[in-house]
Amino acid sequence: MPSTNIKEIAIEELVVNFLVENNGFVQRFYIGDNTGAYNVRECIDVEMLFDFLEKSQPKQIEKLKEAYGEKYKTSFLSRLQKEIKEKGIITVFRKGVKDLNAHLYLMYFEPNSNLNPESLDLWKQNIFAVARQVHYSEQNNNSLDVLILINGLPIITLELKNLLTGQTVKNAMYQYQNDRNSKEELFRFERCLVHFAVDTEEVYMTTKLEDKSTQFLPFNKGFEKGAGNPPSDSGVRTEYLWKDVFTKSCLSRLVSDFAQSITEEKKGKRIKNLIFPRYHQLDVVMKLLFESKTKGTGQKYLIQHSAGSGKSNSISWLAHQLANLYLEDGKTNVFDSILVITDRQILDKQLRDTVSSFEHTRGVLETITEGGKQLKTALESGKRIIITTIQKFPVIVDTIGELGSQKFAIIIDEAHSSTSGETIVKMNKVVGVNGEEIEEEITDEDVILEALQNRKMLNNA
Repeated sequence: MPSTNIKEIAIEELVVNFLVENNGFVQRFYIGDNTGAYNVRECIDVEMLFDFLEKSQPKQIEKLKEAYGEKYKTSFLSRLQKEIKEKGIITVFRKGVKDLNAHLYLMYFEPNSNLNPESLDLWKQNIFAVARQVHYSEQNNNSLDVLILINGLPIITLELKNLLTGQTVKNAMYQYQNDRNSKEELFRFERCLVHFAVDTEEVYMTTKLEDKSTQFLPFNKGFEKGAGNPPSDSGVRTEYLWKDVFTKSCLSRLVSDFAQSITEEKKGKRIKNLIFPRYHQLDVVMKLLFESKTKGTGQKYLIQHSAGSGKSNSISWLAHQLANLYLEDGKTNVFDSILVITDRQILDKQLRDTVSSFEHTRGVLETITEGGKQLKTALESGKRIIITTIQKFPVIVDTIGELGSQKFAIIIDEAHSSTSGETIVKMNKVVGVNGEEIEEEITDEDVILEALQNRKMLNNA
């Protein structure tokens, strides 16, 4: 859309039109005669939900009808709402809902390949929808700019502002903090995946609305090695959000592989949080997955990740998704094992805890605590994810070299650093320019390079 028209059109109209016309979304209108479609109290588009369930899982719906008769919808909605309140929307999407002898899935995820027609058909049954100006409360007449739903269940809310009309992303954040009651069902924690505050220049996000205490994180691309977003031909710098992130494929991946409910200890209290990737995290993981799938082993990549921007989460997402990455046949793993290597003991614990918290299946992860023998056994047995320290890198290179038929991905955390005082900081005597002996610090990077040079670059890693 030409930049001269930005002021003439509401930004939510820009978003909705693109999602419907380009991304294959259905537009819902919760006004006039259609107000009954969206159940404000249950926070569900009931019509859309049962349209999806009855078309994709008719046998399971028949089981509900046999058990509950004409009240099967009301009964299932009650069960669904209880599951969402107890387990959160992520778990419900991933595991479905059991009701008596029926097991219904609320979403089908995009398959790893197109070789299984049944999985592909089920994925295509999903209904991705968007609605404008959604009245979300029984207590007042307030409305939300844009709501995104999958199969009738809300996953994303957006407040959108246009700089050219005098409002910015700060106004959108203020709305969430002051005008959106976190006790409303739509804004209750773990009811939606994420809430976005957006203007034509910047995007911010939060997964936990706490009224005035709500904290937002940037969801920007970055521009010229700084904050913000690069210019766009349309004049809307934030259009990547609805053009690239709000695609059916990306939203499916966000629900199935990225959004994560974790419980952390803080000041003696157990606090539950919903982790959602920031743009740079989503971008780097998706790029590396694509590179790995298309180019395979023998490649090297350098990722710069600034302090405090969620590096441990990025590594965790990458490790788990590389462990489940398949070739086009949908059956053969790209890698037999994923190694996560860190250079500091304190980081090792932090990283280990983060990677472990992202584990969906028990037994996938092994942390090396007993030395080279345990490491070698883990590598030989094809343990899916292995966490170890940089000191064991020479053992890793030797063992991988012996296991030529197996393929490995190696993620090295802070390979350039030895400043913590907890790593292999060694002093090596070398001869200086004038012939005198001087001491040179051996860094983690030196250890890695030496191990690789001794064996040359490994073709299977």
